[in-house]
Amino acid sequence: MPDGNVTEQAVYDAICAGYRLIDTAAAYQNEESVGRAIARAISDGIVKREELFVTTKLWVQDFGYENAKKAFALSLKKLGLEYIDLYLFHQPFGDYYGSYRAMIDLYKEGKIRAIGVSNMYPDRLADLCENFDVIPAVNQVELHPFFQQPAALENMKNYGVVPEAWGPFAEGKHDIFKNPVLAEIADSTGKTVAQVVLRWNIQRGVVVIPKSVHKNRIEENFNVWDFELSADDMEKIATLDKGRSEIVNHSDPAFVKMINGWKIHS
Repeated sequence: MPDGNVTEQAVYDAICAGYRLIDTAAAYQNEESVGRAIARAISDGIVKREELFVTTKLWVQDFGYENAKKAFALSLKKLGLEYIDLYLFHQPFGDYYGSYRAMIDLYKEGKIRAIGVSNMYPDRLADLCENFDVIPAVNQVELHPFFQQPAALENMKNYGVVPEAWGPFAEGKHDIFKNPVLAEIADSTGKTVAQVVLRWNIQRGVVVIPKSVHKNRIEENFNVWDFELSADDMEKIATLDKGRSEIVNHSDPAFVKMINGWKIHS
């Protein structure tokens, strides 16, 4: 979401609707808007700070031990918070080992309640877990009906890492909201396709972070706690897996070059 009133209002509406997990990142360049929404919701008596779980992320440009600490301090300032509930590094490129060491120190100092990673494929996650005493609490990766990653989920389970889905709606690809399998399940449960997709991941033990700036959809996406998908429904959705991402390929050298060249500040 872009920095400004749209993001601020969307986050405020989400808190009013009952959301308590808020996900942002330095690279999204909207931390100040998120911070204003949080401050407004607290000021209005809608929520207490300790009831919120705020996540932000360290960008590749700021990787490395000292740079990571400086970037964290800047994110904390932009958000207007005294601590972050979950701090992730955004991509597994560059000096993410040095960054993770800094994150561990910030965690031990109490400035971060939990630390984690993003976009870590099973081999890289295993390597990180085998080399640090503090295991990532979360791995935020692409998880939706068309890219289900069962092996990655099993690897995370083995290390005690919680999977979190970015792009749980596949960023609208494959005409997801009109998919006949998902639409049939939605009709049988009296829910929308979006609610079915979110519920499916939740029942797999995956944390979901659906994105919307529309109040009605924000409320719709929250209304997933009063139904369950059957084993048959889960099996039907399993057949949609294409076994690959059609959004991003972290193994593509051109993508790696682009990420390393992406500057979010001068």
